[in-house]
Amino acid sequence: MYKNIFAHDEMKRAEHMAVRESVGWYYFTHQLIEVTGADATAFLDYIYPNRIDNLAVGRDRYTVMLNDEGEIIDDVVVMRMDEDRYWISTLYGLKADDWFYFHSDDYDIDWTEVTEDWAMYSIQGPKSKEALNKIAEKPVDGLRFFAHEPNVIAGCDVIVNRGGFSGEKLGYEVYCAMDDYETVEKAIDEACAELGGREVTEFQVFAWTLPTEAGFYYMRDLAHTNPFEVGLEKNINWDKEFIGKEALLKIKEAGPEREMVGFIVTDPNEDFYIRSKQYGGAGEPIYIDGEEEEVGRVSKLVYSYVKDVNNGYILAKKDKLHVGDKVMAHGFEITITEKNWLS
Repeated sequence: MYKNIFAHDEMKRAEHMAVRESVGWYYFTHQLIEVTGADATAFLDYIYPNRIDNLAVGRDRYTVMLNDEGEIIDDVVVMRMDEDRYWISTLYGLKADDWFYFHSDDYDIDWTEVTEDWAMYSIQGPKSKEALNKIAEKPVDGLRFFAHEPNVIAGCDVIVNRGGFSGEKLGYEVYCAMDDYETVEKAIDEACAELGGREVTEFQVFAWTLPTEAGFYYMRDLAHTNPFEVGLEKNINWDKEFIGKEALLKIKEAGPEREMVGFIVTDPNEDFYIRSKQYGGAGEPIYIDGEEEEVGRVSKLVYSYVKDVNNGYILAKKDKLHVGDKVMAHGFEITITEKNWLS
């Protein structure tokens, strides 16, 4: 019998709601690739469809990375550290490394993975700024979203970046040298605890329930999709050349064949079993009542602790599922919704 691994897990609930109601912190260093050289800006501007050439030093930008068919093969945050030095924050460092290698012949650049040199702590929630100001030598009040600057915590040099993957309006990432991580971690933990916050230890919370509740994607959700299918087309700069542009222009002209929609489980049976792609496999097929045509597959199924309901995404054929529709998934009723459970 299926057991709901989210609804009655009080630890997951407490960690999730700490981020929503006060402040939560967790250690989760993404893979960091440092790109340097005279052509670093031009190279990254070609690799990524979002505009990189106008990114100011000290600012960040989210972008996908495409293959020649216009499919998303990674999504990253590009951080401009100096004029000709960037950090690429990714969960797929090997994929990025291969892609850089195959497309770098005409560019004067170098790149190296620096992940092992840095620890990254994410501090998220309405009291995150207050927590950081308790321990940072320089107040972070003026730090804009997707901007980073040097600072000092507990005598250790750090980089504070305003951003995160929780959907909170206030959230920060603190990068410190690995030699300093114990000192910095202790300071963060104590500051958050003083404000009623706590450490988030569950991967399923900081990587799944928190971001999904805000309508964010994990890279596995995006595999084998294009930006138009998942609502990321606004991050494309059509006034430049980039890998996958020709294929993407054809998709733009014809219109996407699929779209990502949200859903909640409305079946009263708590022991439902609905397969989702995040655990491996293709995900549960979705059919419209009375029709034999498969209209989509369940990409993700997690839990919204704010709404107290199981929620997730379906990658469906375009215009087949609409908000409010009730359909069946493996014999259990689900209802189509928007992809944001915080509004």
